[in-house]
Amino acid sequence: MTDLSAYPITRKWPAQHPDRLQLYSLPTPNGVKVSIMLEECGLPYEVHRVSFETNDQFTPEFLSLNPNNKIPAILDPNGPDGQPLALWESGAILIYLAEKTGQFLPAEPSRRYETLQWLMFQMGGIGPMFGQVGFFTIFAGKDFEDKRPRDRYTAEARRLLGVLNQRLQGRQWIMGDDYTIADIAIWPWVRNLVERYKAGDLVGYAEFTQVHRALANFVARPAVQKGLTIPAAPN
Repeated sequence: MTDLSAYPITRKWPAQHPDRLQLYSLPTPNGVKVSIMLEECGLPYEVHRVSFETNDQFTPEFLSLNPNNKIPAILDPNGPDGQPLALWESGAILIYLAEKTGQFLPAEPSRRYETLQWLMFQMGGIGPMFGQVGFFTIFAGKDFEDKRPRDRYTAEARRLLGVLNQRLQGRQWIMGDDYTIADIAIWPWVRNLVERYKAGDLVGYAEFTQVHRALANFVARPAVQKGLTIPAAPN
């Protein structure tokens, strides 16, 4: 049996199945990227809920794995060269899992880099900007009297949706017929913008018909439906 005792995080979240990939996460847009990817790949994994309510992300055990105190993070007992690998940052994890399984990242070099380009588009643009819109729609920013900051991020979110909408003209997915880690990264954030942040009207979401179509197709995938609920809420 694989021994993960050298990793302090396993003291707080003991591995019941240490031979499986260990996922430390929550069902946030960044968190579900990895749970969806794991479901799509079919890799066996064990999930551990990192509760923000009890500040689990700031505990020494979690910080020993991710010093940036963010979810998701993974501990793969079967990493490169057969050695365990601890990894954080959702984009890095998606690339790692794609390369580990040979799925959802084109092998042909030019298409591989094009896919990574759109992955970075999510990491550097969609995630941060949509998150700021959320701050001004459902979190503390909604009470700000000055609406100029909200309007700035709304305009940028709208611009990014326009880029996506144009890209999807004549394409089923971001990379055409190929469903990739770019889709797995992007669509949870678009879903969150509309469903959790309730910002659809604010950004004019109904106008972006190609985005609406692709998001619906994404959410209809069985692996996505399951991944969106992982980790499950405590009873």
